[in-house]
Amino acid sequence: MTAPVLLFTYKKLEPLKQSVIALRRNHLASDTALFVFSDGPKTERDATEINDVREYLATIHGFKEVTIYASETNKGLATSIITGVSKILKTHESCVVLEDDLITSTNFLDFMNQALTFYKNNSQVHSISGYSMPIKPLQDEQYDNYFTMRASSWGWATWRDRWQEVDWEVSGYSDFKKDATAQKQFNAMGSDMAGMLNKQMTGQLDSWAIRWCFDQFQKKTFSVFPLVSKISNEGFGEKATNTKERFNRYKTKLDETGKRNFGFNPKPHLQPYYIKQFYRVYSLTTRIGYKILNTIFR
Repeated sequence: MTAPVLLFTYKKLEPLKQSVIALRRNHLASDTALFVFSDGPKTERDATEINDVREYLATIHGFKEVTIYASETNKGLATSIITGVSKILKTHESCVVLEDDLITSTNFLDFMNQALTFYKNNSQVHSISGYSMPIKPLQDEQYDNYFTMRASSWGWATWRDRWQEVDWEVSGYSDFKKDATAQKQFNAMGSDMAGMLNKQMTGQLDSWAIRWCFDQFQKKTFSVFPLVSKISNEGFGEKATNTKERFNRYKTKLDETGKRNFGFNPKPHLQPYYIKQFYRVYSLTTRIGYKILNTIFR
């Protein structure tokens, strides 16, 4: 049985259409239940755009079934995802999660479902990512994945037993904030991690993802990443809906191989060769460099 896909959307119609078209092209689309969560408006102007989105949602086809949850109020992305995923995992063992600016490869659902099955009983695995930055594989690499200790929020999947144990209130944050060693360890998967968590806890950010990552850090578990990305995030660039950044450090090449059967490494661990490539995108040097570029060419 294929895992259901949860698609979260707000008011941008064209990116949503492109996301749905790409998802519908997946080999397993017709076998997959799609649950769409449409957030409510912040303003009257938003309401007009959201009405257009919801008219389109009613036309979606090509999946095993389509269920639409339309919120009358604006929950925001963090609350929408936490409550939406929790709702579906009450009746499903696992799920795949997308947002409306993500383009999937045709084998995205193959990779996600096979990984969910393969690592189902491995408590060391926290989540599955469909996205990966460009990675150069080892010459003798026999598997189609590598591991990190940082979850991705761009096309991901997890299981009920992992999700239901998350402390969304981050009750241990006060101790973490006083522990410089712990903060350094958290930043081992990206120089931005501890800073984002601080912004979350001080009300400067509303993110479910950094709390999900902190839960993973505390449990010392792993995320599965594909060597070739099954996700392209279209939320960047001159035509983007979320940011007008011209230079995108997350740009990656979408898998066009058509491969449908994947081999997974049975032993979750960090391989320095891959982690060095992974970390480079989140390093302070890279972050500052891209910020300067986007400032100059804005």
